[in-house]
Formats: sequence, structure tokens, C-alpha cells
Amino acid sequence: MTHSPSLDADLTEGTPDAGASTGLIRRTRALVPGLAVSVVLAWVATIAGNHFRVIGAPVFAIVGGMIISAFVSKKTTLQAGIGFSSKSVLKGSIIVLGTGLSFHEVVVTGVSSLPVLLGTLVVALASAWLLGRWLLIESDLTTLIGVGTAICGASAIAATDAVISASESDVSYAISTIFFFNVTAVLTFPALGHLMHLSSHAFGLWSGTAVNDMSSVVAASSVYSKAAASFAVIVKLTRTLMIIPITVALASLRARTKGGVAPASTPSRIMTLRRVFPVFIIWFLVAVFANSMNWISAAWHPDLALVASFMISVALGAIGMSSNFAEIRKMGARPLLMGGALWILVSGSSLGLQLLTTHLS
Repeated sequence: MTHSPSLDADLTEGTPDAGASTGLIRRTRALVPGLAVSVVLAWVATIAGNHFRVIGAPVFAIVGGMIISAFVSKKTTLQAGIGFSSKSVLKGSIIVLGTGLSFHEVVVTGVSSLPVLLGTLVVALASAWLLGRWLLIESDLTTLIGVGTAICGASAIAATDAVISASESDVSYAISTIFFFNVTAVLTFPALGHLMHLSSHAFGLWSGTAVNDMSSVVAASSVYSKAAASFAVIVKLTRTLMIIPITVALASLRARTKGGVAPASTPSRIMTLRRVFPVFIIWFLVAVFANSMNWISAAWHPDLALVASFMISVALGAIGMSSNFAEIRKMGARPLLMGGALWILVSGSSLGLQLLTTHLS
């Protein structure tokens, strides 16, 4: 029995493998325009950063992205690639940074940062509750801004939303508030650090505990120094892990306030942990392990650092292009006032706790 070529082709196209392959090609093509714009923007920012090292490529990238966002109203063909660049490329850059670190550095840095990290976490959450009540801000929005400031910005907001089921407008307002102060931190922290004559270690701890999103932590610390960036990334990753106990605690609290409903079952809690756990941290630790085992040649470290730096600029350019000024204007003054007050309190408490722990030790 023979088959016609057309019938064979139809049968092949109808197989699951063919469908999956077609879907992958389609998704890849959708990424190309936005990714290409992000890469070109990062390339221009890198050239500008080489000429103006005090400012640095990350700052040029995020400001350039914001300028593009202000003038390009329709980004539908770019959106998929911009989203990929702002999330996946950023996570990839952190994994590449791990290739230059050892387990000893990661453990010592993570443990030594805990007093300042936990102190700023308490300040952020307690201040958010008090400011939210004082400014008469709705409780869900207060929770989202507080957790976003305390832990890891938009990622923490998304994880918290999965637990408390806040409204879309509250999530959007919280992310816009956090974004505004992320950009402010990238533009001001390096200059303030130099003004205060902070060491790379002190600046890395400050930015790792006081700046909201991972992208902005990496940007601000990279501009300051390579050593500050390595330290800040470890501190920030340690801080990011706090998202797990916080979201589980919120889930239990929300369950109790809903008419005495029992807390979530063990299987559902496990699913919640899987959803909120930042999986890229595991790959970061794999990269650290590979370097600790000397599987990565020391001669590769400078080139890998350049790759990580360029990837950071790609991600920050995309984040800049994701900015929504209309949303920030629409949310009014109170969320911004709360976000600004939290940002100042956390930044000040981070420096104060560093000074206190240094004197005590």
C-alpha cells in the first residue's frame, strides 16, 4: 500500500511533534522584534557607558528604554520580546554572574547580611501597615506595596497576588509604584554611595537590602563596582527567598480572616511554594558550584563578566520600555507617597543597621 506525498505531509503535520515544533517556531518568531530592539538598545548603552563610566551602561539602557516607551505607543509586535528580555535575560545574567563566585563567598555573604536584611524586612512590613492606615490606602494595595518594597519588587507582588487575589488595578498600581522608585534608585544610589564614601561591600549590602527589584539592584551595584555587584546579587537572592515564608504566612492569615476557613492543605501549600519559588536561584547555585569545583577556567571570568554585564543592559532596556507613565499618573499621590516613604525608611534603616552591626562586631 502506498501513500501520496500530500497525504504523508498532512499526517506529519498532524502529529504532536509537528504541532509542538510549529508552536516553538511561532513563539520564537514572536520574540525576535522586541529582543532585537532590546539588544540594540543595550549595545548603544554599552558604548555610551564606556564613554561615561560614572553613569554606566545599565542607567543608559533603562533611561533609553523609558524614552522609547514615551514615544512609541503601540508595542504589540515588540511586547513578547520585551517581556522575555526583562525577565528571562535578567535571570540568565544572574546565573552568568554566578560563574565568578564560590560557595564560600555565597554562604559567608548570605549569612553576614542576615541582621541587616531581616531588620529592613521588619521595617518595611511594619511601616507599610502603619502608613497604609494613616493614608487610608486599601488593605490589599498596602500589602502589595509593602511586600514589594520589603522583598523583591514585582516578583513579590505577583506571588502575593496569587495568595490574596487582589484586584488588577491594585496589582498594576503597586507594580507602577515599585517601578518608579526602582528607577529612582538606579539613578541616585551610585552617586549617593560615592558621596558617603561607601566601600563596595557596604554599597552592595545597602543596594541588596534597600532597592526593590533584582534588576535595579544589579543595575545600581554594577555602576558602583564589580565587587559591589557580586555582593549585592548574593544579598538580594537571600532576600528573595523571604518570599516563601511571607506568602505562606499571608495565605494562612487570609484563610483565618475568611470566616475561619482552615489553612490550605499540604498539597496546595506545596503547589504555592512551587509557584513562588524563584527557580533561577537553583541554576545560580549550579553555576557557583561549577566555579567552586574549578570546572570554569579563571581565564574565562573576564569574558563571562562582560557577557553578564551586556545581558543586564538588555534586560534593563526592556524594563525601561515596559514603563507605563499613564498608569503612574492615574494612581494618584497616596500610593506614590507611601512607596516613597517606605523607600526612604528602608534605605535609612539599612545604612543604620550596617553602622550598628559594625560597631557591635
